Amino acid sequence: MATAKRRAKPKTKSAAVAKLSLHDLKPPLGSHRARIRKGRGPGSGIGKTAGRGGKGQTARSGGATRPGFEGGQMPLIRRIPKRGFTNPFKQPAQVVNVRHLGLLADGVEVTPHTLFGAGLVRRPDHPIKLLGMGDVQRKFVVKGVAVSTSARAKIEQAGGTIEG
Repeated sequence: MATAKRRAKPKTKSAAVAKLSLHDLKPPLGSHRARIRKGRGPGSGIGKTAGRGGKGQTARSGGATRPGFEGGQMPLIRRIPKRGFTNPFKQPAQVVNVRHLGLLADGVEVTPHTLFGAGLVRRPDHPIKLLGMGDVQRKFVVKGVAVSTSARAKIEQAGGTIEG
């Protein structure tokens, strides 16, 4: 004979709900620790030198050395030989794969501004290059964007054109 299990009835309290106020709010126990007050006497455990050790440069305010400083020894960056030239104005191209061109509407020209509008590039005024990863489903007219050889082949195979 199968016995039916009884469900426990929820116990209801008839006590009134206390009104919550801002001054009643308290953080959970143990979650808030008092901040450390440095240099406030020997009883604090971090008095006198306030964790800065003895005397000298590092005990003073502003006593940190600059990055790369090696205590007067000739720094590594000055010891190693330098060669070549680094163009400080170089702007690396923003890359867009051809598989992402499906996000553009039908019949839209692929320009820096349409790619920016679709969220595929961050800056329309910086160089953009189309790369050939993925497949092209529709015809596209590409203007003002650099194109890799594999992307060029896929766009032209799909019937699209690439203009300077």
